[in-house]
Amino acid sequence: MTGASTPSSLRWVVARPVVQFTLIGLAAVALVGAATSVASRRVGEREAITDARTTTLVKAQGRVEPVITDGLVARDPDAVRSVGDVVERDVLDDSLVRVKIWTSTGEIVYSDERRLVGARYALGDDELAALRGGLIEAEVSDLTKPENRFERSFGKLLEVYLPIVTPGGDRLLFEAYYRYDTVAASGSRIWRSFAPISLGALVLLEVLQIPLAWSLARRLQHRQRVQEALLRRALDASDIERRRVASDLHDGPVQALAGVAFSLAGAARDASVAGTPASTLLDSAAGSIRSTITELRSMLVDIYPADLDGPGGVAAALADLADGVAATGVSVSLDTERLASDELPASARALLYRTAREALRNVAAHAGATSVAVVAESDAERACVSVTDDGAGFSPEDAASAASSGHLGLRGLAGLARDAGATLTVDAAPGRGTLVRMEVPLS
Repeated sequence: MTGASTPSSLRWVVARPVVQFTLIGLAAVALVGAATSVASRRVGEREAITDARTTTLVKAQGRVEPVITDGLVARDPDAVRSVGDVVERDVLDDSLVRVKIWTSTGEIVYSDERRLVGARYALGDDELAALRGGLIEAEVSDLTKPENRFERSFGKLLEVYLPIVTPGGDRLLFEAYYRYDTVAASGSRIWRSFAPISLGALVLLEVLQIPLAWSLARRLQHRQRVQEALLRRALDASDIERRRVASDLHDGPVQALAGVAFSLAGAARDASVAGTPASTLLDSAAGSIRSTITELRSMLVDIYPADLDGPGGVAAALADLADGVAATGVSVSLDTERLASDELPASARALLYRTAREALRNVAAHAGATSVAVVAESDAERACVSVTDDGAGFSPEDAASAASSGHLGLRGLAGLARDAGATLTVDAAPGRGTLVRMEVPLS
C-alpha cells in the first residue's frame, strides 16, 4: 500500500476533474454561443428582408404609384420629373439607395441614376414572374450585370421588386436597392438582444454546476478513501491471521510433535537398555499425538471457518468453538436457545462468529481462566453474543501494549463493528476476568 496522500495532493485529486468539467462546460457555452450567434443573425437577416419587402410595398404603392401617369411609359419629361420628385423626397434614404422602374419589355423608364433612363436590358425569369403574377420578391443583387454597374460603389445590395400599375392599366416593375449592411446590422441587433439572456443563462448554469461538481468529486474521493481503508484493513487482518496461525503452529503442534519425536527416540533407547515393554512407550506417544491432532483441528477451524449458512448455522459454529476451548481444560457453558440463527443476515452471523472466536481464542491463550460462558441471542431488532471468563483480565495499558506488539484481534473487531454500525463492549480489569460483547442492529 502507498503512503498517505498530502492535503494538497488530495485537493488536486478533487480539483482536477472539476477543472476538466469547468473547461468542458465553458467549451459548451462557447459552442452554444456561436450557434446562437449564427442562428440569431440569420433570423435577423430574414426579419430585415421582410421589413425591406414591406417598406418597398408601402413606398411603391403608397408613394410612387399615385403620381405615375401614362406618360411615364413614353418617358414624358413631366411624368418623369413628378416621379423623380416623389422618389427623391419620400423614397430614397440612407438604406434605400437606388430606384428603377421597368416596362415589361426591359426598358428602364425611370431611375434616380439618370444615365440608366431609356436603357433596355433583358428581365430575368423571376422579375417577369413577379411582374405578371403581382408578386413581391427579394434577392441579393447581382452587381456583375450591366444594368447594375452604377450600384457597384455601394457594395452588397438587397434588391426588392414588385409590380405597380399606370392609370391606363400598364404594369411596370418597381425595383428598390437596399444596402445589405443594414440587413446584417439588424441581425447583429437581434444577436445583441438575445446574447445577454442566452449566454447569461448558460454561464449561470455553469457557475451553479461547479459547486455541485466539486461536492460530487469530494464524495467520490471520500468513498475512494473509505474503500482504500477497508482494503488496508482486510490486508492487515489477513496478515495478522497468517502470523497468528504460524505462531500457533510453531508454539503448539510443531513443538508437541517435536517433543513426541524426541520422547520416542529417547524412550526407544532407554527401553532397549532396560528392557521396558514397548506398549507403555506407544501409549504415551499416542496420547501426545491425539492431543496434537485436537490442536490442529482447532486451528483448521481458524484457517477455514465454519459454514455459517449450513445446518445449525451460528449455533453449530459456536458449539465447535466451545469444544475447542473445552479441550484445553477450561469449563465452557454455551447458551444459544434464544438465537434465531437461520433468520440472521449473513453479515450479522459472520460478526457474531468472529467475536466469539476472538474472545475464546484469547481465553485459551492468555486469560488463564477456569471457566467461560458464551451467550448468543437475537430478537427482531438486534443480535448479540457475549463471552465472559473468570481469568486474569487486563488493564487498558496492557491492551495498548498488546496492540502495539501485533495482537490486534480486539482492535480489528472494533473496526468491523464500526463498519457494520454495531457496538463492541470490552469490560476487563486485572484479577476479575473479561467480558467481550458484540451487539449487531438488525433494523
